[in-house]
Amino acid sequence: MSKSKVFAWVWVLVVGLLVAHNAYLWLGRQVVPDTDILALLPVQDRDPVLQQAFTHMVDSAQQQLVVLIGAENWGEASRAADDYRKVLAQHADILQFTDTVTGQTERDWLALFQQHRLTLLTSQNEALLRGQPRQFWVDIAMSKLYSPFAGFKLGAWRDDPFGLFADWAQSRARETPVRPRDGRLFVSDGRRQYVVMPITLRVPAFSMAAQQAVMPLLEQARQSAKTAVPQVEILTAGVMLHAAAASEQARREMSTIGIGSAIGILVLMWLSFHSLKPIALILLSIGIGCLGALSVCWLLFDRIHLLTLVFGASLIGVAEDYAIYFLCNRVGADAQLDSRQLLRRLSPGLLLTLVTTLAVYASLLLTPFPVLRQMAVFSILGLVFAWLTVVLWFPALVRSGSITRTQFAQWCGASLSRWPLLRRNRWTLAVTVIFIAITAVGLSRLSANDDIRLLQDPPKNLLDDQIKISKLLDAPTPVQFYLVRGSTPEMVLRREELLKQRLDSLIGKQVITGYHAISNWVPSLQTQAARRTLLEQKLLNENGPLKILATHLGEDEQWIGAMRDHLLASGSALTPDDFIKSSASEPWRYLWLGQGNGGYASVVALRGLNYTGIPVLRDAALGLDGMQWVDKVDEISSVLGGYRKYMSWVVVASYLAVYALLYPRYRRTAWRVIAPTAVASLFTLALLGATGQKLQLFHVLALMLLLGIGVDYNIFLHERPTRAHYTAWLAVGLSAASTLLSFGLLGLSKTPALQAFGFTLLIGIATAWLIVPCFGKERSLKEDAEENFAADGAMARRRA
Repeated sequence: MSKSKVFAWVWVLVVGLLVAHNAYLWLGRQVVPDTDILALLPVQDRDPVLQQAFTHMVDSAQQQLVVLIGAENWGEASRAADDYRKVLAQHADILQFTDTVTGQTERDWLALFQQHRLTLLTSQNEALLRGQPRQFWVDIAMSKLYSPFAGFKLGAWRDDPFGLFADWAQSRARETPVRPRDGRLFVSDGRRQYVVMPITLRVPAFSMAAQQAVMPLLEQARQSAKTAVPQVEILTAGVMLHAAAASEQARREMSTIGIGSAIGILVLMWLSFHSLKPIALILLSIGIGCLGALSVCWLLFDRIHLLTLVFGASLIGVAEDYAIYFLCNRVGADAQLDSRQLLRRLSPGLLLTLVTTLAVYASLLLTPFPVLRQMAVFSILGLVFAWLTVVLWFPALVRSGSITRTQFAQWCGASLSRWPLLRRNRWTLAVTVIFIAITAVGLSRLSANDDIRLLQDPPKNLLDDQIKISKLLDAPTPVQFYLVRGSTPEMVLRREELLKQRLDSLIGKQVITGYHAISNWVPSLQTQAARRTLLEQKLLNENGPLKILATHLGEDEQWIGAMRDHLLASGSALTPDDFIKSSASEPWRYLWLGQGNGGYASVVALRGLNYTGIPVLRDAALGLDGMQWVDKVDEISSVLGGYRKYMSWVVVASYLAVYALLYPRYRRTAWRVIAPTAVASLFTLALLGATGQKLQLFHVLALMLLLGIGVDYNIFLHERPTRAHYTAWLAVGLSAASTLLSFGLLGLSKTPALQAFGFTLLIGIATAWLIVPCFGKERSLKEDAEENFAADGAMARRRA
């Protein structure tokens, strides 16, 4: 048995294993693609505490859903909420409600803080203690004791005679507009009354299976609430909602791209060959490429991102090139030429197209994006498996004379003769000058915008709900905050307090509406000690307000001593550990990062952030030890910008590398192989500038792939430089047309990153296809025949 047959049977075994593994993955394990949008973010060597803080903030939000059910009166809102809740309550295994407020909840909250109420003061009351006379506090105490309108009270009068703890508790309550009402959480915009229903997911937010389980339940609950109260308004927000919308969009696009590409290939191949066999062979090579890429990627990464599959659908337009090139040359070859001999003649060109394309795809491995690296590995594997299928199987499956040429194929191939060749003449000079002028104008208008927000396009209804809920709840942003560090918890709290002094002034300037910080609940030990001393000096001293109160109330020295002892008993120190361990801390635990990396850290989150005031907020941290302003939007945008510039140089280096790969075979004409793609890239950039599109990283990544794909077409033609031989141009036309279908459909994607990627390749590939014949160097049929004869003779000698 010949070596070629042995390799063919080995490949049969490999393909059998791939089919079995894919069947196991999809039918046995029932795997689902990963939809985690954070996988799009760059991986880099960063401050581990900063990374922990961001992850902590994101993790605290991604497993939460918030539902607001509003009506003009509270009764209707409550009734609709009952019906909404009734639907979801049947699925407690995946959804947990955290909206119930009971008397026990309030008692648990008070149980902790009443032990430390002596040291829990607002900054306003602290200032009053320093500035107001004794009588001021006597009047407050008497008012609290006798007046029914003396304001908010917590517990007995003797526990808080001056209302200091009640004021502190009210200040903490003002950190959110949400209030308890009839055992529920309530908020209002002045027009509608809303029931606030926080829901905790007990399944991963980015799991597609979880999304498929939860989303129908939410819709069923919505319909139930609408049936109960037709005019009810239902607002929903949560990371899962955005992930589910992105998953559904990606699934639709994957089907559109894959099916659209397949249909395009079927039509083109039928017109070219009028036979199902070439179509089946092309689909066979593509199918094995996709199966191999999926299996090996799963073994390497243990998961496949949905965007990898979407991008993989466009791989159809590249992997088919090898099959098309072989089949077109089989049609145009002499009937006496055996398919194995034909493969040997085509091998240099086939190998060169594979190597140059892989070199460009491999450059994606240099990016810091996990998904892009996975896309690169998937594409490289898919191309290798498709190429091996052509090389190992096609010579045996495609016999001489088994595929005939059609009139459409001859017409396409013959059209090559109508393309002009660039020569040293006036026409070439005029075209060059016009191209340079147009390109210069377009490039002069090209600008970059690396804002990460341009890479997302959530559905309008989700975005509207998110904005309205954020305003109603005055929720903090998870992507802009302060990171506070110190060697001890006490140092972290002290530094928070210094920061808050600066932030208080910004509240009055409407830069923010407020902030969340652990030190709001747990003052530093230094502050607690100072407040205790202040209270003892101003309120609990021998001649202080307590003595005057005793006179007014007819009490003696024993009563004064008992009151002083009772109040001092609630002055023990409160620590972050005490707070975090209590149920009262549950909504605020995300602010405390605790110990790690040789120190302690916390987060100060901002409410009602006015984005025009970000520079002021950044400056607020200046000069404070252990303080860092974190703006993840700006940080990631800066990273994107840095990598856009970096990858731009990689594109330039890739051109040099590809030229080096081409030179040993084409020598002085190697520049003709690479020039059309370079011209197409410049034209694409100019068109982006002329149409007002901002250059992003994904445009640059597309230009890298344009190099790999475009060079294939040039290689096809330069392997058969005579214009009288139509098969090379037919192969270029079929490959380019089907690739345009694949990447053209990507250009219609609603995912901005894929849209930028696809649009760039759509323009670039179309341009490269149209101009590649102009850079040819025509040889005579005699020269072509002599080269083939020499190649056949060399192969015969090697076999001998």
